[in-house]
Amino acid sequence: MSDSVGLDTALKVTRATAEAAGIDLQSDDRTQFLAWLVEDQERVGRKAGKGFYDYNEKGKPERLWPDLNSRLEVKVDECPPDLKQHLKNRFLVRQAIEVARCFEEGVITDARDADIGSILAWGFAPYTGGCCSYVDLVWGIKEFVAEADRLAAKYGERFEPPALLRDMAEKGEGFYDRFPPAGKAEKAAA
Repeated sequence: MSDSVGLDTALKVTRATAEAAGIDLQSDDRTQFLAWLVEDQERVGRKAGKGFYDYNEKGKPERLWPDLNSRLEVKVDECPPDLKQHLKNRFLVRQAIEVARCFEEGVITDARDADIGSILAWGFAPYTGGCCSYVDLVWGIKEFVAEADRLAAKYGERFEPPALLRDMAEKGEGFYDRFPPAGKAEKAAA
């Protein structure tokens, strides 16, 4: 994400925020690392074809920049499979919870829109079918809420399922049951 926004932009924002808050960044290792990357190595992100990643001619990341190891230890291939699955669940569950909040607030009213939007708008894992399909088909609503509760207990309230998800789990409804396509909802009501 930082590479896409621009590492130089991230550094400017960090410095401006710290200055406004009266924080001295000289002892902050993260800021010093970012300054080294941007100012010394001239790696500003995707727009320059080099940031945390090296990019190909189409602007796609090819690999993590190997010289990151010269400044900090990066272990890329040492993530055990169970940790990979755990991290994947955390990323996807968190996003699906936010989509549920959008339904709760009336921002989204059709599960198809949420699925398509989550994939095309911010790149939710396409193999899941989108946020709603991820909840409905990959997990099932009751199992999803249970996983969100486990994650909330371990990582905080940002994983707490909203009331809508709890109600859906209680009734055994998925997103496509509760928020069907507009024409289908009208036929069911008739």
